[in-house]
Amino acid sequence: MTDVAFSRRLHEKYDAALPRYTSYPTAPHFHPGFGPEAYAQAAGETNEDPLPRALSLYVHVPFCQSLCYYCACNKIITRRTEKAEIYLNYLERELTLQAALFDDDRPVRQLHLGGGTPTYLYDDQLRWLIDAIGERFHLAPWREREFSVEVDPRAVGERTIPVLAELGFDRLSIGVQDFDTQVQEAVNRVQSAAQVRAVIEQSRASGFRSVSLDLIYGLPFQSRESFSATLDEVLDLRPDRLSIYSYAHLPGRVKAQRLIREEDLPTPAEKLSILEMTIERLTAGGYRYIGMDHFALPDSELSRALDEGTLQRNFQGYSTHADCDLIGLGVSAIGKVGDSYAQNERGLKEYYAALNRGQLPVARGYTLSDDDRLRRQVIEQIMCREWVPYSPIERAFGIDFRRYFAPELACLEPLTADELVEPTGEGLCILPAGRLLRRNIAATFDRYLAQAAEVVRYSRSI
Repeated sequence: MTDVAFSRRLHEKYDAALPRYTSYPTAPHFHPGFGPEAYAQAAGETNEDPLPRALSLYVHVPFCQSLCYYCACNKIITRRTEKAEIYLNYLERELTLQAALFDDDRPVRQLHLGGGTPTYLYDDQLRWLIDAIGERFHLAPWREREFSVEVDPRAVGERTIPVLAELGFDRLSIGVQDFDTQVQEAVNRVQSAAQVRAVIEQSRASGFRSVSLDLIYGLPFQSRESFSATLDEVLDLRPDRLSIYSYAHLPGRVKAQRLIREEDLPTPAEKLSILEMTIERLTAGGYRYIGMDHFALPDSELSRALDEGTLQRNFQGYSTHADCDLIGLGVSAIGKVGDSYAQNERGLKEYYAALNRGQLPVARGYTLSDDDRLRRQVIEQIMCREWVPYSPIERAFGIDFRRYFAPELACLEPLTADELVEPTGEGLCILPAGRLLRRNIAATFDRYLAQAAEVVRYSRSI
């Protein structure tokens, strides 16, 4: 069991606006100078690697039938289902263009449908989408791959879960946020515990290997007592994984959040109390803290990946497939191919226009320098490990870690004094209190953070 130590004093002290480090450099540094040509070149270079990596596909389905007021995702609220049909036709064009860039001997080991609401698509449309992917990419055998999908219990038909299982999906992520009715009404996402339970039971009966629930703390009308009742339901449902996200209220950036009254939000002290109670209850209930909002049962794949040192972090959170190139498909999707990141056009109009020109809809991206690659590895290990040894990094990059990062190690001294991290002659040990404050440790090695802070308002670390 991973040891973590919650300290209210330290959480208050280190509460700051910081990146979540799903990439490094982070998305604010992507730029329009990296376009379709640069992406095609990066993809081609990965085919020339002595051991080309397997592929991971992320497909963004942006449509939702109703607006969740807290949501900062790129989504399109519409009940005009014909829009999804048009979107799928363009997605097919993008699949064709992307598949042409990668050699046929690179299997797809991971597929994730995210949103929006992937189950906004009809069952036949889901079948069509998977067939379209399978016609263009080589899908790894069932036991060598991981297919996951985000599910809204309010947008699930009688046969949707069995259909997803038939299509090869074996992991399900369900958006819950909170079971309290007053909270649900305040954020315009009303769904019963019975709806969620029905989806979980059906998924397990259909052979899904993992079920994950998403919760959010810091929403309007939440309290320690009300969220404890939600956790009662969650612990009874016993999902394999849990993601407990801190609500970031940024109405200046997220228009939908202007529908949430700030006076209805819990105070910072109450929000911190909810977090403390959540950690206590989940760890007492047998869940293991993985890192950055994620909990998992000890026998889950995430737990095994943490123990084996194969855990990674990407744009979907924590993952067990560290050896894949990630291809982003659909509007606003982000990919990571070789030493580059690429993001598609954020608007449907622009996305469609690029594909009408026969061009990949890559709007911006970034090519990593040697220093970027080095820092990315250090930051990812801080986010995914409890021990970061210097020697493998030194061998991989031809550096002396303590000399290269002397300024950063000096900046760690206050965190060392507060027992968040312990630098030694051989590596960095992330201590129990620091495992809850990984963003603060990782930020020390982010050379772009001060520059980005001038133009971007990150969510707070608590």
